[in-house]
Amino acid sequence: MSGSLRKFAPRREHKERGQLKGRKRLGLLEKHKDYVLRAQDHKGKQKQLKRLRERAATRNPDEFYFNMERSQMKDGVHIEERKEAMAAGMERLMQTQDIKYVRMQRDINRHKIAKLESELHLANVASQDDETANTPQHTVFVDCQKDVDSFDATTHFNTLPEFVDRKYNRPTVESLGKGEIARPSGSVLKKAVLTREARLRELKDRLEREQKLKRVEAEMQLRKALKEKGKRSKVGTDQLGLAIYKWKADRKK
Repeated sequence: MSGSLRKFAPRREHKERGQLKGRKRLGLLEKHKDYVLRAQDHKGKQKQLKRLRERAATRNPDEFYFNMERSQMKDGVHIEERKEAMAAGMERLMQTQDIKYVRMQRDINRHKIAKLESELHLANVASQDDETANTPQHTVFVDCQKDVDSFDATTHFNTLPEFVDRKYNRPTVESLGKGEIARPSGSVLKKAVLTREARLRELKDRLEREQKLKRVEAEMQLRKALKEKGKRSKVGTDQLGLAIYKWKADRKK
């Protein structure tokens, strides 16, 4: 038979036997392809161990890197200063996602914040217990000190005294005289108050999330810049005590 036709001739198919019935308790029988993968993995690990032994035997005891000052050992694991200062969730986000994903999440979060603020633009978002918070105020300008002493909010806003402290829906005397103003029932008013409080809590959480995502995006940009070439100098520290760098201007050709 010619060589060109030999490959088309029927051949016997050699199959590897399976595990014997009396040895099924030992699991599946290892095939040749399984042995090859296991052998390759074992040889690769042995080569890596050999390289590490050679590096340990030929290392320079006076060798020094600046990264040695910024890292430390914790339970036998190297911990870097920047990674240790970040929260666990933020560090996990930086390791599993890229900067485009973080920017997309910031855009979505900012749109939701703008929507909540538009719904609650008349609400006092700041907590009453926080004395440093900016509380919305209604400022009225007058001409002289005499007008300040004789100023009457009820007369100025043309409303009743019980409506003066309202920040919204402050009816005038004329509108009250034309007809009775519809007042919501107790259940409806209670539901509205609960809904408003839920919106305020969501807005507070969204603002905190915006600050965290902003921190993550800045940290990802900085870590990427630190891996690239270029002269830089430390100019200070941030709120977490991490270094702030300034790069030397490099003229591009």
